[in-house]
Amino acid sequence: MQLRFVGCGDALGSGGRTNTCFHVTGERCDFLIDCGASSLPALKRQGIARDDIDLILITHFHGDHFGGLPFLLLDAQFTRRTRPLVIAGPEGIEARLKQVMEALFENSSKTKQRFDLSVVALRPEATRSFGAVNVTPFPVVHGESGGPFLGYRIEAEGRVIAYTADTEWTETLIPLGRDADLLIAEAYYYDKPVKNHLSLKMLQTHLAEIKPKRLVLTHMSDDMLDRLDTLAYEAASDGMAVEI
Repeated sequence: MQLRFVGCGDALGSGGRTNTCFHVTGERCDFLIDCGASSLPALKRQGIARDDIDLILITHFHGDHFGGLPFLLLDAQFTRRTRPLVIAGPEGIEARLKQVMEALFENSSKTKQRFDLSVVALRPEATRSFGAVNVTPFPVVHGESGGPFLGYRIEAEGRVIAYTADTEWTETLIPLGRDADLLIAEAYYYDKPVKNHLSLKMLQTHLAEIKPKRLVLTHMSDDMLDRLDTLAYEAASDGMAVEI
């Protein structure tokens, strides 16, 4: 199984990186984790077949994680997609998707797709199966607007991928990431404490409890990007692929 960091940047495009979007493929799965505003051109640039994607998991409703959906859905309509698609995310996702579709392309939410589109609301700590992919959402802490906020523990093909999403430190990150084959963790700042975001220093203090088999840092500000050559941990870059 492979995970590709289609985009791993923050909301402000620090380092010229594109918004969050991860592509996971295996023998029996093909899905995205988040779909930020710049995801469609990034997917096209990396030659990723959008019509093969069966599932999109959304962590929250900020534009750098959610804002690419109208473009992706419009593209699917014009390319005459026929494969069913599931979009799953926090409670309220169906209404939020309609709102963002209308904000960006008026009347687009009323257009009947040529393919079956299912929009599914996920409840924290309630595992949901999508074919060969089992998803357990965990509540995380990322402010008051743009939520609810979820991180994900995903089991597929005998592997576990855990993703903190955007969050300050919260104890739910321990069961979310414990013993995961791959933990993708936000590290927005190196050691500066910032509300609603995770610093590398804070993450480090809990790694012994989480014990991931592999850790990759993402969603980094310039403060972190300026330190890439000195970090003791693996850091994501746009287009980077990891085998799980």
